[in-house]
Amino acid sequence: MVFISVAVILVGALCLLDLLLTFGVIRRLRAHTAELERLGNNGVWTSDLIPAPGYKVGDLAVSTIDGEPVSAGTFTEQTLVAFFAQGCSACEDKLPGFVSQAGAVPGGRDRVLAVVSGEPAQMTETIDALATVARVVAGQQAAPVIDAFAVRAFPTFSLVEAGTVLASDNDLARLPAPSRA
Repeated sequence: MVFISVAVILVGALCLLDLLLTFGVIRRLRAHTAELERLGNNGVWTSDLIPAPGYKVGDLAVSTIDGEPVSAGTFTEQTLVAFFAQGCSACEDKLPGFVSQAGAVPGGRDRVLAVVSGEPAQMTETIDALATVARVVAGQQAAPVIDAFAVRAFPTFSLVEAGTVLASDNDLARLPAPSRA
């Protein structure tokens, strides 16, 4: 009988200790979540990785895979700009959704730019899919565009007008839809 009493007291003490530790973990998780939200972008801190709203696109002068010129002056009307990278699994996952949404942008492919970092010969399927709905900058031509937008994470999606980033995110679904000109 003494053994059962000691066992019940021991189990009760362990349960109390577990309860206290659980409350501590919950409190810590709430503080961590609040800090992430304070840092911005729906709990994902990307301020150093993607251009923030209001960012002025830097100077650039490149050509698309079709030979069309692209410069900072290209972005006079609202333009959807997407950045993809070779070997990026998240880019591969988001590519079909981007192609679908880019196909519905008012003004068509003239108001959509896709930038593909990597070796074009190894990304022909990606480039071909993008070329149906966007002007595409790929290979060595992509680096100046990536630098002009200060993109450091892939994929990145930006809505740009008059050379200024209106919105930017790593999830296209969180961007506002481009408006008609």
